[in-house]
This record gives sequence, structure tokens and C-alpha cells, in this order.
Amino acid sequence: MMKEEKIKRINELWKKQKKDGLTEQEKKEQKKLREEYIKDVKQKVKTQIENQKNISSSGNK
Repeated sequence: MMKEEKIKRINELWKKQKKDGLTEQEKKEQKKLREEYIKDVKQKVKTQIENQKNISSSGNK
């Protein structure tokens, strides 16, 4: 699970990008954080789907 501080940083960089633009280093940081966030979301979705399959196959709700 992605830490709240990293999510806040993603939002800070987004706001700065819209207002002032980002340095190359900030762009790299933003890309890395976004990739990490997307990976985390994909893992959560995968886990939820697997849990649904397990519930369905066992006949329980």
C-alpha cells in the first residue's frame, strides 16, 4: 500500500506542474511515484478479483 506522504507528494508535483512547471528531477520523481501508484492500484484490483473468485468457487457470499 502506498504511503499517504507519497500520495501527497504526487498531488504537490501535479499542482506545481500546472502552476510553474517542473524541473527535470521533479519530472523523474513524478514519473517514478506515478508508476509506483499504478502498480499499487493494479495489485489491489488483482487481489480483489482473486478474492471474488475464491468466494464464488466456494459457494459462499
